[in-house]
Amino acid sequence: MDKEKLKELLEDVKMGKVPVAKAMKRMKALPFEDLGFAKIDTHRALRKGFPEVIYCPGKKLKHIVGIFEKTSSQKLIMATRASRKIFRAVKKVRDDVAFKEQARIIIAGKIRKKTKKIIAITSAGTADIPVAEEAAVTAEVLGNPVERIFDVGVAGVHRLFAQHDKLTRAHVIVVVAGMEGALASVVGGVVSHPVIAVPTSVGYGANFQGIAPLLTMLNSCAPGVAVVNIDNGFGAGYMAGLINQNK
Repeated sequence: MDKEKLKELLEDVKMGKVPVAKAMKRMKALPFEDLGFAKIDTHRALRKGFPEVIYCPGKKLKHIVGIFEKTSSQKLIMATRASRKIFRAVKKVRDDVAFKEQARIIIAGKIRKKTKKIIAITSAGTADIPVAEEAAVTAEVLGNPVERIFDVGVAGVHRLFAQHDKLTRAHVIVVVAGMEGALASVVGGVVSHPVIAVPTSVGYGANFQGIAPLLTMLNSCAPGVAVVNIDNGFGAGYMAGLINQNK
């Protein structure tokens, strides 16, 4: 559907010729805006409930800034794995941006809460916090309240049990752990809520940059534990948000 057809469709809705629900269904199939260096999925928010997210690594700075410029009409935009340098460049084209440095996320626009149900984000150690923060900020941008429970790994498992009330209050729990990744199974065994496990590349040589905790989590005997890719805090936060708002 090109811009002229879109204009006609909106006019038909205004005149009452096409029901809003039918128009929304047709608009979901709209393609993208081709910038030459990127093809922006302009109607992902209609299909998925959230706009396309900019993954910064591998992109030229001018291209990231260009995408922000072209999506300036969107109420909320997010860029992951960003740096302060990228943030400073983006701030020149949008003044409503914030940089969550530990999460490495740039947010443009205003976040609106969609639910009061809590997502708990837990990390095994402090070295896992950057990935945990990526999950936490992503979940918050999606409109979810987040409870952070950091540094509660199995090397001192009493630290986790001291947070039992917070864990049971949550509707979804994200568990971020490196080393051997055992925390996800422990949490999965003591709660009744969905658990999303995130293996991290934190650990010594036999951790194999996250392969060891990934396999541990995939082999978890605790029911209700699902696993995302290594260091994928964004994916975990996004999935947790979808589950939380549909439970």
